[in-house]
Amino acid sequence: MAKFYCEYCGTSASSVSSLTAGNCLRHPNGPNKGKHKLYEGSEKSKYTCKYCGQSFSSLTSLTAGSCLRHPNGPNKGKHAPAL
Repeated sequence: MAKFYCEYCGTSASSVSSLTAGNCLRHPNGPNKGKHKLYEGSEKSKYTCKYCGQSFSSLTSLTAGSCLRHPNGPNKGKHAPAL
């Protein structure tokens, strides 16, 4: 069975519709101020931040940390997964 992940927080769901129906705690507009966004990349053993290149073992751990090279400024945004 396929899993679908949120690009912002790494939450998984069994369908796109159930994933995108829920509010996201790590949404860029603020906690619960937007829906989960579908991560369109494939499942991997390591996920890399597209801004700084750091590797993480899961989307959840990647999106939990602040990024030193975020476009909004150092630590002014979370790591984002590279596709």
